[in-house]
Amino acid sequence: MTAEFTGWHVLAEFGGVDTDLCDDLERLESALRESLVAAGVTICDVVHKKFEPQGVTVLALLSESHASIHTYPESGDIFVDVFTCGTIGAGATKAVDLLRDKLSPKEVRTKVVQRGHGAEKIYEPVGEGLTRIWDLHEVIVDTNTPFQHMVIARTDQGISLFSDDDRQSTEFSQLTYHEAMMVPAFVLAEKLDRVLIIGSGEGVASQMSVAAGATLVDHVDIDQREVELCARHLPYGYTPEELAAAVAGEGPIRVHYADGWDFLAKAQQAGTRYDVIVIDLPDERVEDAQHNRLYESEFLSRCRALLAPGGVLSAQAGCATLWRNETLKRSWGRFNAQFTTVVPYGSDEHEWTFLFGLNEKIDDPVRGMTDRLALLPYRAETIDARALERGAIEPYALRR
Repeated sequence: MTAEFTGWHVLAEFGGVDTDLCDDLERLESALRESLVAAGVTICDVVHKKFEPQGVTVLALLSESHASIHTYPESGDIFVDVFTCGTIGAGATKAVDLLRDKLSPKEVRTKVVQRGHGAEKIYEPVGEGLTRIWDLHEVIVDTNTPFQHMVIARTDQGISLFSDDDRQSTEFSQLTYHEAMMVPAFVLAEKLDRVLIIGSGEGVASQMSVAAGATLVDHVDIDQREVELCARHLPYGYTPEELAAAVAGEGPIRVHYADGWDFLAKAQQAGTRYDVIVIDLPDERVEDAQHNRLYESEFLSRCRALLAPGGVLSAQAGCATLWRNETLKRSWGRFNAQFTTVVPYGSDEHEWTFLFGLNEKIDDPVRGMTDRLALLPYRAETIDARALERGAIEPYALRR
């Protein structure tokens, strides 16, 4: 029988412990022994050290790994470290709880770390001092492409894509995300023939455009390796065969491995115009980042110049939540400086807000969008007329 390579590591800090107790070797060793035994772990040996003028370290060697305490009598503080592996992994937490009861600290700070197989996680920064932790049940891809650190993993939301620790899409929610980005553009555009998509490496946006009636889709992505790995491992978007055909220019979708900035320049020189242009890249960073230039005013201006009459620019613009809306405020200002008509749409997936800009003035864009929705060849599963009306109300933080 092979042991399961997994375990729990509990790191605790006890504050406000009686100073005499912090310097009492016998009582501390007894408390640690009793707590470990009561938690069901097996003690192999215990060693200790009494320091001068004060302070104690007690270290227990366990069949399941180790446990230790280290004291600071001058301040009444104790560091506690317990790691237990295998089927009794949770014994570490129980041992620390029992030790807390015996030492009666006034303050307790605890961190629990799962280790071993099945313990892989992604820590996604979502705001100032806020982090979302993703449990990865199976890591399928973990690689550094020339442009990003890319992870594809199985999570509770299905197979999921991460870029530089930011969630890009999940099997569970990708349809909601992509429809929020694409459907409002489809029903805002005067016609839907030619579409340009910058980013969106999974390929869902390209396929959705064809289903909505586009006869030509130029899909531009600088990261060839990411696009190929998405096609190979994601259960949504391109298959490897579909991607190969798109790269070869066989069919309505044409994939171009190129920098979006350079592609726009060549399209401008060629006089190409698009009915819908989509910018779907990793999130704009509050701090400086290489891809931020593809969100800024000059890039928007280049996109605007390529729009056909009645054409629409769609862009992922950030989050409406108060603790993460700095990039949305930036995008809102840029779009309103560039376009005569700007329509937002707040997605049900995460907190994403998408912005849609037109060169032409439309007095009541939402009414036209809801009327066209029923006529759209693509049948949306996550958006209806009421969703368009609700989603088109810009957040209060932007309106004020």
